[in-house]
Amino acid sequence: MKDLKLDDIRNQLIRQEETLIFSLIERAQFKFNEPIYLDAEIPIPGFEGCFCDYLLYETEKVHAKVRRYTSPDEEPFFTDLPDIVLPAVAYNVPLIPNAINVNADIMALYKDQILKQICQPGDCGNYGSSATCDVICLQALSKRIHYGKFVAEAKFQADEETYTALINARDAKGIEECLINKAVEAKVLARVESKATTYGQEPGEENPEFKVNPQAIAQIYEDYIIPLTIKVEVDYLLQRLDS
Repeated sequence: MKDLKLDDIRNQLIRQEETLIFSLIERAQFKFNEPIYLDAEIPIPGFEGCFCDYLLYETEKVHAKVRRYTSPDEEPFFTDLPDIVLPAVAYNVPLIPNAINVNADIMALYKDQILKQICQPGDCGNYGSSATCDVICLQALSKRIHYGKFVAEAKFQADEETYTALINARDAKGIEECLINKAVEAKVLARVESKATTYGQEPGEENPEFKVNPQAIAQIYEDYIIPLTIKVEVDYLLQRLDS
């Protein structure tokens, strides 16, 4: 298996961070628009569920055909997706085989918590535009959080003896404590808030109005993205010695 170091994936994590911040800011331009998250509120022939889920499902069907979900850093929200139409790619995957997928948790947090922290309440009627932004946000959240597998693998390779002992003891709490680095988390949160401040205002204005509160985006990282990423890392490491 390919050697993996944290330095190798740091730039990837920062790029994902920027994509995610931009996508949340874009969604915040529309009101909450509750009907797109209510099952059968917008009737869709042949589909049971809400409009947001429908658009995400249809998007994933297209992306599945062009190999998106054969990539080791992508996880779909839906399982009944079509086969690829392009030739398969043999990836040099630096991970052990695993079936870790926390997209159900991501979806619940997004609909129940995150949207309410970035969007104004109410209904502006822009259902298609809002749901399109939702798809982009959900895919960005999923990729960033599931990238925790790569972080976990890099940390395991950097201190194999410590993690092996914890894994053999099935000590999930101990693994979590080894993974968490509060100093690094503080830097991430400060960087996220700084980027959200920069990206969320018109440049050159003396009294800028933010498209979304930068502190809200940093809070989303602290309350949801980081903890769920840690969960992915712990789950991955608990399986690390199984293969």
